[in-house]
Amino acid sequence: MDKTIGVIGAGAMGSGIAQVAAQAGHKVVLVDTSEAALERSASALSKVMARLVEKGRLKAEEGAEISARISRSTHFTDLAPCGLVVEAIVENLEVKKAVFREVESHVSREAILATNTSSLSVTGIAAALEHPGRCIGLHFFNPAPLMPLVEIVPALQTAADLPRQCLDLMNAWGKDPVVAKDTPGFIVNRVARPFYGEALRIFEEGIADIPTIDAAMRDAGFRMGPFELMDLIGNDVNYAVTTTVFDAFYNDPRYRPSTVQKRHVEAGWLGRKTGRGYYDHSPESSPVSPSPDSDVREQIANRIIAMLMNEAIDAVFMNIVTPQDIERAMTRGVNYPQGLLAWANEWGLQTVLWRLEALRDRYQEDRYRPSPLLREHVATGKDFKIS
Repeated sequence: MDKTIGVIGAGAMGSGIAQVAAQAGHKVVLVDTSEAALERSASALSKVMARLVEKGRLKAEEGAEISARISRSTHFTDLAPCGLVVEAIVENLEVKKAVFREVESHVSREAILATNTSSLSVTGIAAALEHPGRCIGLHFFNPAPLMPLVEIVPALQTAADLPRQCLDLMNAWGKDPVVAKDTPGFIVNRVARPFYGEALRIFEEGIADIPTIDAAMRDAGFRMGPFELMDLIGNDVNYAVTTTVFDAFYNDPRYRPSTVQKRHVEAGWLGRKTGRGYYDHSPESSPVSPSPDSDVREQIANRIIAMLMNEAIDAVFMNIVTPQDIERAMTRGVNYPQGLLAWANEWGLQTVLWRLEALRDRYQEDRYRPSPLLREHVATGKDFKIS
């Protein structure tokens, strides 16, 4: 693979990927149609390098060398020398396909074209190319320089040796790569849906208010509650991923979007970036105290975690990912307090099944159907083998 790396999109994700590649010693060509975006990216990188130097993590000359490795352009033609090009642009299939078709006309036949899509079909993107075997998904997590996980997602058309090449490259970059099938949401964005969706459902039912639901999940070991995290991610971004996964799974009720979240998006209450989301983020706002009822908090956490466990088990059942990789993905990609399969073993798989069956009996909804693999393990007395 040629040492020069191309990155398309100078937003937070594209700039982060460019930084990772430059820190790994590559020359990088960062392309965006907006000069202003490129300027903001360069300014942000300078600040990051200055902070790393100030903290003693880099020498001043190392920071300067990393910054100097990244060149910026508004022209796809400047991607010609790149052996790998990673696009990190808007989550729109037709836009991505159009960009890939354009890029393919400027790079060598051997160049790898990777998409950072979080939920779109890599196979669909590859179909736009004259040589689709060069296409693969490389899904980084934000912020890319700090988050170790990278989901490697081969398309149906991807050349057989390309996933291994990408695994080796991501390991060389200091990342923690896992391979996933090209299915909606891949690993993390599929398995994590109940963290948001079930929290929204609990709020819709009036079981608890938003601060209490968030507190329940922090009590359970999560760094942030679901509503805090949605406000950080952006309700528009989170809602878009949910609707994409829901549509791609032919309206499976497990992934049904929430009307509450839709209304927040319609109102422009997108979270921290707009100053208002599920919380008021204005300087004059006062925090709202959660309910001190520990029993209510425990019931909330158990319901959401059981749904997460079931989703993880079902991803293994459907051969989306290995048990080992799903544990790494959820702890290294979204900082879960522990792997969901190991956690299910701790609870006892019979307890997980009982909680899901209780929800299904109450609501009579397919949303709460236990995975066949969970039922099989309970019937045979097996635990999940993680190592």
